Amino acid sequence: MKITPKEEKTLIIDILTKLNVPKEQSKVVADVTVDADLKGFSSHGIGRFPQYVIGIKEGNIKLDSKFEIENDNPSSALINGNHMFGQYVAYSAMKLAIEKAKKTGIAIVGVHDSNHFGVTGYYSDMAAMEDLIGVVITNTEPAMAPLGGKTPLLGTNPIAISIPSNKNYITLDMATSSTARGKLMECSRKGEPIPEGLALDCEGNPTTDPDAALKGSILPFGTHKGYSLAFMIEILAGPLVKAAYGSKVTGTASCKEICTKGDLMLAIDPSKLVDINYFKESVDDLINELKEDGDNIITPGDIEVKNIKNNEKNGINIDEVLAKQIKDIAKELNIDISKILI
Repeated sequence: MKITPKEEKTLIIDILTKLNVPKEQSKVVADVTVDADLKGFSSHGIGRFPQYVIGIKEGNIKLDSKFEIENDNPSSALINGNHMFGQYVAYSAMKLAIEKAKKTGIAIVGVHDSNHFGVTGYYSDMAAMEDLIGVVITNTEPAMAPLGGKTPLLGTNPIAISIPSNKNYITLDMATSSTARGKLMECSRKGEPIPEGLALDCEGNPTTDPDAALKGSILPFGTHKGYSLAFMIEILAGPLVKAAYGSKVTGTASCKEICTKGDLMLAIDPSKLVDINYFKESVDDLINELKEDGDNIITPGDIEVKNIKNNEKNGINIDEVLAKQIKDIAKELNIDISKILI
């Protein structure tokens, strides 16, 4: 089943509007969700949307809250999200970081008490579109066991970095685990196995069963390197921003629980160090040099560009189980989507 990006955005906004989500927040949530699906991060796109509806109904995504800016300084700030939509709080946090970085050269904004915010790279891209370097990290509820252990105590803890350029889209958006938890949730929904070497069951044995993996633990990428990076992010997106950490993090996999994770947004203005045109031309020159080494060379962001072109042309895939979930939500809210999901 296929849906166009425009149809998906309209569908999300219509559902959120019926649920009394403020218009400005609905637009941001829809934009972030479609961005994930276009880039090929389907596990963080519309596949997550039914969870947000649950979060609203459970009262864990609060519609009558306003975020608060705490500890506001020229190049830093801390935001209490007051459990609003994670996408809207993260969007607002990066906007603030961008505004501060343009004045001071570099800015960092932390967030606590927000919610799952979708695809990490959306927010780092916001900085790159303003000729800034964007870095975004977040911790998640436990999914990875410490090396040598079998109890999940660290999150998948993604990181995204986006770089401004004249000719190229340059972004890194990755989990520090061997795969994102959302990918396991997606495979579970579809009834598909996961590849070998990604996860362990609750007894510490290798598994290709996504449900067993979700009850067990996901392996870090590159073993020690991924584990160590996840550990560092746990601190930078936990204690540093007054958020939970380790086993205390909840609400990122299921909106049936209150979300306690943290986010950290960093914006850097290259023009405060070098001429911005020199910087962007040099970045493009580096990419040209790399791609001259062979016909199949890719750089971070190329896969996303390819996916965007394909999904804009051919539409976004929605599996039958997800389609039923969305149809059930629409039916409950008396929204006619018969022309979108047939």
